[in-house]
Amino acid sequence: MTDFQNRLAKHLASELNREFSKVKDSLNAFFGTSEKVPPSEFSLITDDIIKACSEIKDNTIDLIVSSPPYGIGKSYECFKTMERYQEWADTVVKALSKVCSLTGSICWQVGTYIDPKIKEYLPLDYLYVPIFRKYGFILKNRVVWTFGHGLHSTKRLSGRYEVLLWFVRDPKNYTFNLDPIRIMSKYPGKRSYKGPNKGKLSGNPLGKNPSDIWTIMIAEWEESIWNFPNVKSNHPEKVKEHPCQFPVELAERCILAFSNEGDTVLDPFSGVGTTGIASTFHGRHYIGIDKEQKFNDIAKRNIKSCRTLKTRKIGTPIQTSSETTKTRQYPDEWKPIIEKQKSKPRIYDQY
Repeated sequence: MTDFQNRLAKHLASELNREFSKVKDSLNAFFGTSEKVPPSEFSLITDDIIKACSEIKDNTIDLIVSSPPYGIGKSYECFKTMERYQEWADTVVKALSKVCSLTGSICWQVGTYIDPKIKEYLPLDYLYVPIFRKYGFILKNRVVWTFGHGLHSTKRLSGRYEVLLWFVRDPKNYTFNLDPIRIMSKYPGKRSYKGPNKGKLSGNPLGKNPSDIWTIMIAEWEESIWNFPNVKSNHPEKVKEHPCQFPVELAERCILAFSNEGDTVLDPFSGVGTTGIASTFHGRHYIGIDKEQKFNDIAKRNIKSCRTLKTRKIGTPIQTSSETTKTRQYPDEWKPIIEKQKSKPRIYDQY
């Protein structure tokens, strides 16, 4: 081989190693890795969110992930009207705008407010968007995540989804890591049929962009919705002392996508440490705020044991039962009611 060929071969080998390392890192992030992540620190503050944020240095938080109270009568809430809730929400977002870095993001998971008098259904995302905009944040995505179980309503349709709002400070300079949250492509073997790339694979080996409506199911492309179970009584992450938990997997996806290893993550409504578990596990520093010391005690225990704690792993298929399972069969006691109802027209009889 000539000197030129030797130099070319070394250059190509170096480029291949570099590209292989990128793919390896992406695969480790996507499927999980046993390699040691950088050590992370965590701090839990027992205090009111406004006071606690005033003591955090300005613009030092890279990512804020949280789910605020909905004003629906939980033990830790004290809201009487939507107007009072809105005033409180404004003070919270103002406090967070002080500590969020100029290149940082906020992931705000919200549900609905039910007016206690007239039972009006008010989605909280419509309330929070103008407040965040008031303090200089830009909405990048509105993500829907759905769950199959929950309380059954009798006066309206049962709610089976909540919303995650992703805000950034600077629309031209923010963290977005797509590879760790890619999902399986429907047609991974698809090739371009024309143009300069004709015959070449057209997809990404790590999967496709999950879009702003995700599914995390056995067949991820079938519904395109962020679908993982909420934390109820039989969920592996359920802590009986807290009445309202969101799943670790929800926080985990936000942390992988919108922050980097070594970044600082804040949850101003820390609860039992859901965000802290995901942050520490993935090598981020964590600050949690909660006004209840009992929740911080549980959070401390959970975060310290994050590598052995029983959680639902990211990407785990939703459990489904067999058609022959006894609980999937209509009970004999209902058969007379079903027969009587068959004589009445139903929407699905048209199909």
